[in-house]
Formats: sequence, structure tokens, C-alpha cells
Amino acid sequence: MSRPQNYEFQEWWNKQREKHHDLFIDKSETQRLFTSVEIHTPTADPAVDKERTRSARQLSWVCLLKLQQLASSIAYLSNGFVAILRTANRRIASSSVAADSSRSESRLYHAIKVFLVVVLVLLLFELVAYFKGWHFSPPSLSSAEVEVLGLVELVYANWLKIRANYLAPPLQSLTNVCIVLFLIQSVDRIVLMLGCFWIKFRKLKPVAVMEFSENSEGQNVQDYPMVLVQIPMCNEREVYQQSIAAVCIQDWPRERMLVQVLDDSDDLDVQHLIKAEVQKWQQRGLRILYRHRLIRTGYKAGNLKSAMSCDYVKDYEFVAIFDADFQPGPDFLKKTIPYFKGNDDLALVQTRWAFVNKDENLLTRLQNINLSFHFEVEQQVNGVFINFFGFNGTAGVWRIKALEDCGGWLERTTVEDMDVAVRAHLCGWKFIYLNDVKCLCELPESYEAYKKQQHRWHSGPMQLFRLCFFDILRSKVSSAKKANLILLFFLLRKLILPFYSFTLFCIILPLTMFLPEAQLPAWVVCYVPGIMSILNIVPAPRSFPFIVPYLLFENTMSVTKFNAMISGLFRFGSSYEWIVTKKLGRSSEADLVAFAEKESDPLVEGSSLHRSSSDPGILELNKLEMTKKTGKTKRNRLYRKELALAFILLTASVRSLLSAQGIHFYFLLFQGITFLVVGLDLIGEQVS
Repeated sequence: MSRPQNYEFQEWWNKQREKHHDLFIDKSETQRLFTSVEIHTPTADPAVDKERTRSARQLSWVCLLKLQQLASSIAYLSNGFVAILRTANRRIASSSVAADSSRSESRLYHAIKVFLVVVLVLLLFELVAYFKGWHFSPPSLSSAEVEVLGLVELVYANWLKIRANYLAPPLQSLTNVCIVLFLIQSVDRIVLMLGCFWIKFRKLKPVAVMEFSENSEGQNVQDYPMVLVQIPMCNEREVYQQSIAAVCIQDWPRERMLVQVLDDSDDLDVQHLIKAEVQKWQQRGLRILYRHRLIRTGYKAGNLKSAMSCDYVKDYEFVAIFDADFQPGPDFLKKTIPYFKGNDDLALVQTRWAFVNKDENLLTRLQNINLSFHFEVEQQVNGVFINFFGFNGTAGVWRIKALEDCGGWLERTTVEDMDVAVRAHLCGWKFIYLNDVKCLCELPESYEAYKKQQHRWHSGPMQLFRLCFFDILRSKVSSAKKANLILLFFLLRKLILPFYSFTLFCIILPLTMFLPEAQLPAWVVCYVPGIMSILNIVPAPRSFPFIVPYLLFENTMSVTKFNAMISGLFRFGSSYEWIVTKKLGRSSEADLVAFAEKESDPLVEGSSLHRSSSDPGILELNKLEMTKKTGKTKRNRLYRKELALAFILLTASVRSLLSAQGIHFYFLLFQGITFLVVGLDLIGEQVS
């Protein structure tokens, strides 16, 4: 039976055909289409369609550009990651032989390795518990359930009981102690910053009772005191020229100044070079002497002590000391010596360091942040309010009478500068710090050199504290000065700071991930350290973009500082090791010439600083070039303690991820990556 015709559909179809006649053209009318064209007015606005078309085209181009940028970023990150992996692989392969041949490993490294094994075992245990679902419904040791528990469940239930009742309470107590120490040290930083702001607000600074004029031709030479300038150095191949030149162009009467070049080099080529440089300046009329010790004991302290024992030293009133990489300005003595006039109890005038290579790499930028805070805040505040601070060992002027009064240079520690400063303070002498007088110097550009420097700087104060503790108690200074020396100068800033920073962020924080019953608040992990980092970076405002790397790197350096502090406190062998910080000679002799011409120094205008071909040191220079070509090749190293701590923190971050602890996870992750980067020596100078 046929289906009845649908008249409604037929009517609808006819209406649509009449309405859109041009869309329903029969094939037989094709020829007519080409001979007559019917134009219909569009219903839509052409401007709107054009605008829509243009916007769509622009959107497509924007999307293509974004995709191209994303692809370029991914390719850049991939290439960088592959390059880092290749570099790490090369360094691991090249360092494996040296690591195997080294039999004597530090006690701290052994402890860190044991800690790493424990953390890995705990992580494996926690992963099993997580996939079993025991984090949400942990097994208990109730009598009703013990019989149905499996072996692994029974072990995990006992572990929960042990960690809750026996391990977490002492860990929480240690955490609370470190938090209190952390807060005390933070308060100390805030007080120092407030003191610095007060100095800036009130414009407080030392005032000299007299000044030397820039033009010294018309003045009486007798008005200038006798000054002895000492340049201690040891195998300073790269920087000896610039330091000697900077001292020799001082705007000071030549007959009122004597320069001692105290060379402790054991390299004969370097000795010949320094001798030739001294002879060059002697021929130009400078009073300069070369001294070399046959018995090199006591490192820098022994070198300075030997120089001060010369008979002619009694004719001089002041002694200025510059390390081999320091280049004082021509007016250095004119800016510092006047402060001694009328201040008979003044022993030391310390000036600020300025760094010629602070922007060389990330490591030098981070060092600049630390040292800017040290000079701008610590040294300035202590100098203004209590007239005492630690001598920085260089870029300072001492009254020779004060040195003799406190016993002179002693060889008992590796921080002879701090030693003599503490003894002078106990004898009642005062110090002045000049923040606006700067002396150019270099920062170590490799992590190896920086780490050795920091080890010496943090082990020496503990040696000194152990030796002079009873001397401080028996001294005749006020109780307030004794308390400042013992509680603030030594304990808080030299002992407590490296102790809590290493213990809190490298030991306690990973442990709290595996012992969740012990809590470490998020404000201790993130907020307070962030605020302290901001305060530390204020004296170097250009370094604000590096605030996060600075915070992470300071925590990374805590392992070196903690190890050095323990070595110095308990007299381990490494605490007495003195290694000269490697310099690269970034500031050349040409820089000194340009600086001198800019300052229009008449002394420099009268004599050229450029080396001529007739100088007696030309043969030594040729020998130096040959020695540089055949010298020992530098290479980057691996640092085992930092690598072990990197794996500990990354393991703890995985455990933190299982517990969904956001701030703790991110901190552990980025801190672990920072330890890994430092352990692979990917920070600082890179040797291809």
C-alpha cells in the first residue's frame, strides 16, 4: 500500500523555492546564467563582514606567532636541558677517578650519606603505604585487628607508633629551638637595618677635623705623617702589577711614604716578575721595597709580622694594608689619614670594598648582595654606634702604636684580621668605618674559590672564639662590650647563623616530611626567609631580580659554613688550612691609567704607567706568557656533599607531594634543584 502524499511538505518546498529562486536553478538554465547575471543586495553590512574577516585573520596570525614562540621556548629549554645533562655527564665521568682515589672523606659527608640512605628507605616505605591506601585508613595495633594484619601492614603500624611516640617529639623540640634561634637572628637583622635607616635619615658619618688639599705642591711636606704601605701577596700572578701600580700612584709626598711588597710566592717565575715590577717603580723614584721570606710560616699573619719587625718601621706612624687584588684610588691616603688627627684613641680606619666584576656571572652577583649588606649595614652601624667591627684584612689604615699595644699580628688563626681587631678593642681602641671611600677589588668567579674562601672565613672565627673567650671575660672593657663580643659578634653571627640555617632547612625540613607529627610552619619555610632576603638585598637594589636565587643559594652555602664552623670549633685539621683565593686580574693596568686620567692626578700626568720595551722585566714577561700557555688546566668539579643533599631534598619533595603540602613541596623542589646545580658546579665560572 502506497504512502499518502504529504501536502504540507510540498507547500513548504514551493514557498522556499520562490523565496530563494537563485539557489534552485535548473541545470537547463545554465546557459542563461552566463548571459544574464542577477545581482541581489546583501542583507548584512559589508563593513561588519570586512571587520570580522580582518579580525579573524589577525587572530590566526597571533595564534601562529604564539605557537612559534612556544616552539622556540621549548626548543631553547630542551637544548639547555640537554647541554646541562651532557655537562653533568662529562663532569661525573671525569671526576669519578678522582673521587675513587680520595680515601679520606669528611665526617659530615659520611653523616649525609647515611641520612640519604635512611630517607630513600623511608620514601620507599611511604610509597608502598600510599598505593595500599594506608595514608587514608592507617592500620592500627588494636587487639582485634592484629590477627588479620599482614606482615607489611604490621610493620607499618609499628612504624606509625614509633614515629609518633619516640621520634617526632625530640624532632619537634629541635625544630622549636631552631625556630627561636632563627627569630633571634632575624630580629638582629631588623635592628641592624633600622640602625642603617637611622644613619641615612640623620646623615650620620665620621667627620675629620682636617683635610688635605687636592693640590699638595704648596703645602709643607712635614704636615703629612709618615705612612707605611704593605701589599702582602702569594703567587699573585694575575694581579700583582695593578696592585703595585695603584699604590705607587698615591697622591702623597714620596719622602713620607714607603711601600713594602711582601711576597710569599713559592713560584720562582712569579718572584722574578714581582721583583722586576718593584725595580721599575724604584727607577721612577718611588720608595718601594721587595721582601721575600725564606721560612714561610703563619701565612698572611706571619708575612705581616715579619715585615713589622724591620728596624725602619719605628719611623712610621700609620700602616695601610692592601691585598694583591685591591686597587685604592690615588686619593685614598688623603681621605683616610685625616680622621686620625685629634683622635688619639683611634686605631683603625676601614674603607668599603667595590667590585670590578660584580656582574660577571650569577655567583658574583649573589656575592655582591652579601657583601653590600655587610659593608652598608653591619660595618657602618657597628662603626657609628659602638666604634667596633671586624677588620676586613685589607683596604684599611692602622695606627702602628695600636698594633703594638695589642700584641701585633699573631699566627694562631686563619683570621688574623679579626684577631687583631678583637684584641685592639679589648685594649680600649676605637674604629671608624668610611662607607663613602671605596677600594676596587675582585670577587672569586668560580665556586671552588668561593667555597674555600667561605670555609676560611667561617672556621677562623670559631678558632678565635675558643682562644679569646677567657681573655674577653678577664678584660677591663665594660660588660656591655663583653656581651656584644660574646653574644652578638661571635655566637649569634658566627655560630648560630650557620647552625640553624643548615639544621633547619637541610635536616629538619626533610625529616618533617617523613615524620609528619613534627610540624615546621610555612611562615618559617617561606615568609620570614623571604622578608629577610628582601632586607639583605636593600643595600644592592639592582639585585632585586635575583632575590629568589639569593635565598636558595644562601641555604645551599649553609652546608659549607656549617662544616667550617664545626671544624673551627672542634679544631679539625681543615680549619687551619689557608688557601689563597684565586684572582683573574679583571682590572688591568690600562684601567688604572684611565682612572688616573679621569681624576687628573698630577702625579700620574708626570709619569706614564705603560710598560716600555726597555724595562728590565721584559724577559720575565715573556717567561710569564710561556708559563701561562703550559700551566695547569683548570676544570670544574663535582661536590659530593651538595649532590647528596640535593637527592635528600628531592626525595623529601616527593614525600611532600604525596601529602599535598604545597609550600613545602615547592621549597624542597627548588632547593633540591639549587643543590644539584651547585653540586655539579654549574654556577660561577665554567671551564670548557
